[in-house]
Amino acid sequence: MEEYIYHDVNRRGRITRIAYSTKNQSGEIREKYANVYLPYGYDEEDNNVRYNILYIIHGGGGSPDAWLDSCKVKNMLDYVIETKKISPLIVVFPTYYKEKIGRIGPPVREVEREHVRFFQKELREELLPAVESKYHTYAEETTLKGLQQSRMHRGICGFSMGGAAAWFAFFHNIDYFSYYVPLSGDCWEIEGQGGLTKPEETAEVLKAQAVSSGYGTDGFFIYTATGTEDIAYEALNGQVRAMRKYPDVFEENEDLSKGNFHYLLGKEKKHEYEAVYQYLYNILPYLFERT
Repeated sequence: MEEYIYHDVNRRGRITRIAYSTKNQSGEIREKYANVYLPYGYDEEDNNVRYNILYIIHGGGGSPDAWLDSCKVKNMLDYVIETKKISPLIVVFPTYYKEKIGRIGPPVREVEREHVRFFQKELREELLPAVESKYHTYAEETTLKGLQQSRMHRGICGFSMGGAAAWFAFFHNIDYFSYYVPLSGDCWEIEGQGGLTKPEETAEVLKAQAVSSGYGTDGFFIYTATGTEDIAYEALNGQVRAMRKYPDVFEENEDLSKGNFHYLLGKEKKHEYEAVYQYLYNILPYLFERT
């Protein structure tokens, strides 16, 4: 795995914000925002240029600012675009929390799980339309049908609980995303830390979802990663081992440009943003290459 170091980039993208409304679990309206990375050269007036889009979600206790505050992800995005390692893309940093204060007190597993599950409806029905009606993505229209038609140009990534949110999207929003990048986070669909407590059952429901979706092995792509010193290692590693029992559904290949299932392991990497943005650096060149 290649290590990213800071580069003094001349052509820098910019960070803007988009505001939108949603409802919390009690049905009360809440105003939220997401940070949006626009690549160098993005022109609001040019409707002819379309961009792939990646949604990146923070870990537990975070906010839309967490990735940008905690690692060199913006500099890395500027660098891989300027050096043409990837085509220019739009990156959105939202939050799955409903309240501005985010999490109150220490993490409670089932509370956090409920946040990321409940976020899936907001993601599909409010965040995606708000973002993609404003910026130049491949969505010709932001109805659910229009978003589904452009799913091959859309990905979702997350760290820790954000990784769990990305796995949840595979279950609840597979019609709207084709690329999944859960980093240092296992699948919590069955239960909290299901990759640890029920790896076989978790792999089974992932397989069942993939098959029932009807998209086939060329219709979804999973790039997951963690570190050998990461607290998420045991859970994600066990889940990956179980998923490998279904090679007809999850076609694993060491070549990241082939297959639809990839597992990166960072030697001595821990549970931190400084580690997971390194995984993303190695994965980005392969996203949207098979659209």
